[in-house]
Amino acid sequence: MALRAYAYPGPITLIGAEPHRPYDRPPLSKTVLASAWSEEVDPPTLEADWDALDVQLRLGCRAVRLRDEVVDTEEGSLDFDSLVIATGASPWLPAELVSDPGGIYALRTIEDAQALRAAFSPAARIVIVGAGWIGSEVTTAAAAAGCQVTVVEAGKAPLAAALPAEVGACTLPWYAEAGVTPRLNSPVKMVAPDGVLLADGDWLPADAVVAGMGVRPQTEWLIGSEVALDASGAVLVDARLRTSAPGVFAVGDCAAWLSVRYGTRLRVEHWDNALRAPDVAAKNLLGAEARYDPVPYFWSEQFGRMLQYVGYHPVADAMIWRGDPTARQWAVCWLRGNRLIAVFAVNTPRDVLQARRLMAQNVAVDSNQLADPAVPIASCAL
Repeated sequence: MALRAYAYPGPITLIGAEPHRPYDRPPLSKTVLASAWSEEVDPPTLEADWDALDVQLRLGCRAVRLRDEVVDTEEGSLDFDSLVIATGASPWLPAELVSDPGGIYALRTIEDAQALRAAFSPAARIVIVGAGWIGSEVTTAAAAAGCQVTVVEAGKAPLAAALPAEVGACTLPWYAEAGVTPRLNSPVKMVAPDGVLLADGDWLPADAVVAGMGVRPQTEWLIGSEVALDASGAVLVDARLRTSAPGVFAVGDCAAWLSVRYGTRLRVEHWDNALRAPDVAAKNLLGAEARYDPVPYFWSEQFGRMLQYVGYHPVADAMIWRGDPTARQWAVCWLRGNRLIAVFAVNTPRDVLQARRLMAQNVAVDSNQLADPAVPIASCAL
């Protein structure tokens, strides 16, 4: 779509492993699981007229290998002058923990969401392995459906991989309100379709087990190619989203880009990144020198609350609470020096909107004012 918007006149082929036209994934863990979507309705497809855009869709066609200016697929080979890799990431569960991977639920595709929703019958025993963003959203849907839900988390608190433990712990009362049993500091020894064995020997019986331990880039097909990957399998790209292979770019969940803003490589597994990066890749594919270095953004709906995160807190050197975390509305801010570097907000969208602007402008802020929720974040700029 971006290529056509910038008047690229040549042929474009879109290869996709799924049989559906491209669709939004955020509704899968929200609308679909919450039964606000009808099975008679197609997946929430992107609003695009592919015929008018003159894009050839090769759906249900999986890429299996990359060679010099050639993509090998299950249905033959395709030559290219330029290639954009946007294969995303897939749910991950260590093979050594799984007795029968075919019987364990995960959430990535519309079919996954349909199967999972069908498993959420009233009083069904659901064990969810992982209390990250997706695990927490699945927990929310299962509890709302009347299931008996247990969440197993190896970390000290929910959202342990995304937020400091003292922040994630503030979400624990929400689990109690919803009747969900959290098992924290509980590494898993084995995952089976009928239950989960914890490292301490406890067996948690289940009618359905959901894997929510994170994702890994879908890049196995690139092994052996000129495209360099990091230890996690992410495609290494520069600030212009170029890979190590000539004419090849990468965007979205599968790409780790070099961020000047934060002084490190980032791989962001969220919708906003997938939305913004293709525009920059298209510009550079057409000969521009556009750099990709956004302020990351993510949102989640959990237990009747809107959670939003903007920025990148691991590079911060100070954390400031903004409001009472036992209330319905509160936030946490992170600073690097006197610059606002990240915000996690609960039911305070104005904070996130204003914080994102200050971060993009890289302006200094008054930390004392920032700690006062009565002062708009925009007014904290110095």
